[in-house]
Amino acid sequence: MITIHLSPTSKPPFPSPFRSHSHLAVSFPLARRHRHLSRPVSIPAAAPPDLLASVESVASAASVLAAIVLVHESGHFLAATSRGIHVSKFSIGFGPALARFRVGAVEYALRAIPLGGYVGFPDDDPESGFSPDDPDLLRNRPVPDRLLVVSAGVVANLAFAFLILYAQALTVGVPVQAQLPGVLVPEVLPGSAAARAGLLPGDIILAVPGAAPEPSVPVLVDLIKASPSKKVPITVSRTAPGAADRQSVELSVVPDTGADGTGRIGVQLSPNFRVTRVHPQNLADATVLAVREFTLLTGTVFDGLRQTLLNFSQTADKVSGPVAIIAVGAEVARSSADGLFQFAAVINLNLAAINLLPLPALDGGTLALILIEAVRGGRKIPREIEQGIMSSGILLVLMVGMFLIVRDTLNLDFIKEML
Repeated sequence: MITIHLSPTSKPPFPSPFRSHSHLAVSFPLARRHRHLSRPVSIPAAAPPDLLASVESVASAASVLAAIVLVHESGHFLAATSRGIHVSKFSIGFGPALARFRVGAVEYALRAIPLGGYVGFPDDDPESGFSPDDPDLLRNRPVPDRLLVVSAGVVANLAFAFLILYAQALTVGVPVQAQLPGVLVPEVLPGSAAARAGLLPGDIILAVPGAAPEPSVPVLVDLIKASPSKKVPITVSRTAPGAADRQSVELSVVPDTGADGTGRIGVQLSPNFRVTRVHPQNLADATVLAVREFTLLTGTVFDGLRQTLLNFSQTADKVSGPVAIIAVGAEVARSSADGLFQFAAVINLNLAAINLLPLPALDGGTLALILIEAVRGGRKIPREIEQGIMSSGILLVLMVGMFLIVRDTLNLDFIKEML
């Protein structure tokens, strides 16, 4: 995931499309690419280690998310001010202000809930003191200026993602996956068909004789689904107790028949790979590594978004809001502080990708309206139509955002335990 555009509170019943750009982080499902071992963390003996570790990891994840929002909003802000466009507010977070100050005509605020932010434009503020036909109001600027301001948040996130990966290459190195033969079995459910057949966690399925001599996860899943109550021979590699080398074992699994009539054996399957870190020899090497990782991650993010949109009924439950993003970030921070590089880069790319969607209340929706105006030869879309489109999008986004926050909060482990 990525962001959802939300409208800030404004005095008019419905805000202008150019009143502000406000964001709430949302993430779409992505494949987990790298997992790293954590480094020891020193914790005072008098404090509960689990509690302190949890607080530190949540604070780290929330800080990363707030920094990403800051970068996005700074993109809008700097693009506007560089073109001499009036800006009235710059806020990080939602809710009550923890700190607030004014520099010139702009009010800066840090708010209590670090899950989004916004840049405010005084286009529809009757108390701003600007004339409605002021040429430096955003809505009165030429199409190129407005395109620059609206797209600048996405550009800032893309640039920030690259800089994060560049810093990762220079400091801890870039994780690289080396594909190994077979399919890993990380987990076997007790009492399942796989457990009855003798399959163990940590086994590597090397082959299905006669069906899949070089198996992959999709091939095995399809084969198992198509074989309810049929014997499926498999060749696995495992490490015997007390032995240093792995040995080959022949097993036969009879998949159980699921409620939908397909076969199931009760295992978790994963590609078999080894993660190594590549450290650059110089700045040129670091640039090459960062570009390569940026390209791979960008492709993964946009492919995840595409799969979500094309198969929304199957993937909707995997779309995450800001609460779940922080929970995942906290897990990454507990696992490895180094993993925060990848987490931050992916969230930046998610934020950029979702904002490019041509939907009301997103940057992409605003860009679409501006482009329609350009195609119409500069004739503006009627104000009422524009406000109606944006207002309906804002209401929908608010509803989706609140739903994700409530759902993800209820899915937190400690909330489940309380319930």
